[in-house]
Amino acid sequence: MNDSFMALRSAFPENVWPVVPTPPGAALLAMQYQLQQSQWWSPEQLRSQQFRQLNVLLRHAYDTTSYYRRQFDAAGFDPKPTLTEQTFTRLPLLTRAQLQQSFSDLCSQRVPASSGRITENMTSGSTGMPVRFLTTELTAFYWRVFTLRDHLWHRRDFSGKLAAIRLKVKEGEWPGWGPSVDTVLRSGSSATLDINRDVDEQLRWLEQQNPVYLLTFATNLEALARRSRDLGVRLPALREARTISEMLPPGLRALVREAWGVPLVDLYSSQEIGYIALQCPEHEHYHVQPENTLVELLRDNGTPCVPGEVGRVVLTSLHNFAMPLIRYEIGDYAETGVPCSCGRGLPVIHHIMGRVRNMVRLPDGGRHWPSLGMLSAMPIGLIKQFQCIQLSLQQIEVRLVTARPLSAEEEMQLRASMHKKLGYPFDLAIVYCEKLGRGAGGKFEEFRSEISTDR
Repeated sequence: MNDSFMALRSAFPENVWPVVPTPPGAALLAMQYQLQQSQWWSPEQLRSQQFRQLNVLLRHAYDTTSYYRRQFDAAGFDPKPTLTEQTFTRLPLLTRAQLQQSFSDLCSQRVPASSGRITENMTSGSTGMPVRFLTTELTAFYWRVFTLRDHLWHRRDFSGKLAAIRLKVKEGEWPGWGPSVDTVLRSGSSATLDINRDVDEQLRWLEQQNPVYLLTFATNLEALARRSRDLGVRLPALREARTISEMLPPGLRALVREAWGVPLVDLYSSQEIGYIALQCPEHEHYHVQPENTLVELLRDNGTPCVPGEVGRVVLTSLHNFAMPLIRYEIGDYAETGVPCSCGRGLPVIHHIMGRVRNMVRLPDGGRHWPSLGMLSAMPIGLIKQFQCIQLSLQQIEVRLVTARPLSAEEEMQLRASMHKKLGYPFDLAIVYCEKLGRGAGGKFEEFRSEISTDR
């Protein structure tokens, strides 16, 4: 707990030490005690405990959902014997399309009372395929557990001010950091702003707030850091920038250090699953959160990736008994990492690559994630924002927000730079825009392919 025990919230104001936590706070603290132990377990110990939980989940899924009963029977899988790695990997993957089409069949008909209240949710649709899913009070509790773990891992000063620029938030200033922290600890104030505000307006707001911590989407942080650097705006109290919801653009960590002299800490989660991986406290790669999610990184043939390989992200939520998501192919790709020198036995994701629809498709069948940066061949400040939409195997629409229209020579430079970065001489249709809005869920995609895929 580091020094944060000094800020523990007491159920009895007259008992400042040793603190008697409130019942909800005691539950969160008990979980943190368990997580402090399990993070140092060996991969074999962690896998063993995951499979204990999976045994319970798979039996429940078979007994209470028509979807998994059909799937398990078709695969010749009996959930009653003790589960092994070999039998688990025989189970078919659950695709986003299947989740979308089979919502009712995936819902459990007998949710344990211990899971608490059930809530229906829907993803933002940023992948082009929004899905409905169920969560419970238990899964919400795990959200809070891993939010607190992230804070403790990175030794954040809970007395500092937290600023969050997010989608569809109630704007204002608040007395704490939210239930994940406030249930357990006395925390400083927080302030929230909607992400759709103009970047200059956001920057002025940050100057006024002067936060110790900043939380926002990666592409929004990139725009803020770039604008702040160009204008010479400093945030003197800032100690750390945190990113959620989007893949990190190349060079963003360096840009944030250049603009404000602080580190960037990223996390990987999804609305359907919860926390998937947190950034290591000592490195820039990610530790899977195996107490919450079983993560597989698979080659196209379904076999597991070895360190250094990029594969499909397949997830199993260990605690959702209202709508079990078992071997769920979420649509992301990630690179498997080697065991971490920090000593934690938690699996490592070296790099989160992105989604299938963020890959450029080549006419010869090849595909890759383009690294466009801010088109460095162009004069500084000329291109304020850009987005590329692949319309076909030959054509890409390049949407630009610029300080002025490009000259013929500059357009030629742009085309040459993009052909090099994209790896093919596409027909580039340049379209000038006043502003590029965010898509569903407030996310911004620098590159998006609108060519249909098989996933």
